[in-house]
Amino acid sequence: MTVTHGFLARAAAVAAAVAGLIFIGVQIGHPYLDATSITTTDVMIRNALKMLMVALALAGITGVYLSQVTRIGVLGLIGYVVFAAGYLSMLGTEYVAALVLPSIAHTSPAWVGDAIAIANNRPATGDIGWMNGAIMFTGLGYIGGGVLFAVALFRANFLARWASALLAVGTLSAVGAGIVPQYERLLAIPTGLALVGLGYSLWRTQRSSDPVPAASPVSSRLEPVGAD
Repeated sequence: MTVTHGFLARAAAVAAAVAGLIFIGVQIGHPYLDATSITTTDVMIRNALKMLMVALALAGITGVYLSQVTRIGVLGLIGYVVFAAGYLSMLGTEYVAALVLPSIAHTSPAWVGDAIAIANNRPATGDIGWMNGAIMFTGLGYIGGGVLFAVALFRANFLARWASALLAVGTLSAVGAGIVPQYERLLAIPTGLALVGLGYSLWRTQRSSDPVPAASPVSSRLEPVGAD
């Protein structure tokens, strides 16, 4: 198998679409998070899927950026870097949520409860140290980078503009989680749909740009007369 630019772009398209579907799927029936539920199998599986989602989304947005690097300009570069930094930070916080918090929930329930509360825009009673800064950085990178990247994608007009607009709406709507926390899970759906849309649009774009193999001339398939 030959690894080509088109192959990598289509792989990124699939990664973005799958990330979007996972992001939507983990929100369905999501239980209330606290120091008790974080140790349940249901939540641990969801958090593991969120780690996978973040890795796939990072690969997806990288492919989306590289597919139009000459069109997207400086705004696109800044948006991509900030958005990718937010996702990288999110990978770290999801790692903690999936593998660290469940293991210390019984011995340090107060700290775990505060970490979960801050991550979900709820009031906390204690200090969680540097974890607070990591959560804030993740949110700022995700929201700020997502909006800038989406605006640049929309202006470039290379992939589906509705998906670019939905990405801006979806990432910006994360601010609403602190205002209307009861709708927090619903606010994640636009971003998931945007990732699916961008992935599908990138796939179609790459498929349509694949070169069509040229037909061999008839003369090249015939032996010259009198060759024997």
